[in-house]
Amino acid sequence: MTNPSVLITGTSSGIGYDASRYLIASGYRVFGSLRKAADGERVRQELGEQFNPLIFDVTDEAAIRQAAETVKERLKGQPLHGLVNNAGIAVAGPLEHLPLADLRQQFEVNTIGVVGVTQAFLPLLAQPGGRIINISSVSGKIAFPFFGPYAGSKFALEAISASWRRELLLRGIDVIIIGPGSVKTPIWEKAAEHNVPSRYQDTIYREALEALGETVTQSAASGMPVEIISKTILKALTVKRPKTRYALPNSWLSGWLAPLYLPARLIDRVVGKSLKLINGQ
Repeated sequence: MTNPSVLITGTSSGIGYDASRYLIASGYRVFGSLRKAADGERVRQELGEQFNPLIFDVTDEAAIRQAAETVKERLKGQPLHGLVNNAGIAVAGPLEHLPLADLRQQFEVNTIGVVGVTQAFLPLLAQPGGRIINISSVSGKIAFPFFGPYAGSKFALEAISASWRRELLLRGIDVIIIGPGSVKTPIWEKAAEHNVPSRYQDTIYREALEALGETVTQSAASGMPVEIISKTILKALTVKRPKTRYALPNSWLSGWLAPLYLPARLIDRVVGKSLKLINGQ
């Protein structure tokens, strides 16, 4: 009997890499997307023959379709057990000054890319029984200053996931969201490379962005271990009745319950003061 097969996007590092490692150790064959052939070879050497690299960018529709044909051939009539839409980027900056090209790229990768990949691989999923897992974020429910692009893309992903879950009742395919808080992954390093404070140093947001930089550094240091997400992915793939959404905040009180349920104006003031967006009055 062949190992059940799962496709995961964005497997060169971070959540995608660790999920691939964890699922392979749990008896799965993983098809993993990466943008660079060198990364594909590296990950295959590290994770073994049960990792099958697919070289495509989630914004490249033609490459996605070609990858789907490749997977179909390798499956030899067997279905995919699951699809994990993990690939993503984080764009930050004040919306007042944000280049629209940056905003478009954020949505192309985090939202439209998910739709493109899912459309291409949906025919290969087990019907019934296949599962689509979309990696969202705490930012898919809570929007903080200067993360409008990222939060917007994840809010949109949450809505699309809910709509698709209900549409796919017809096929017996489930759609599940995992929404983690900050995780110890290279996404923080990649975000820091953009040096957001310096890009907007001539705007009124300079001090607030510097304060944000300190918060991001702290989040990178105190993020949850990536294996927590991998374990949740496996759970979502295997339990008989999975939740529609697995919330994994860093702090249930300050990072989830308070922002969601306290009055919005109160949260505005708390966040505004912490980021020097308002005075102490």
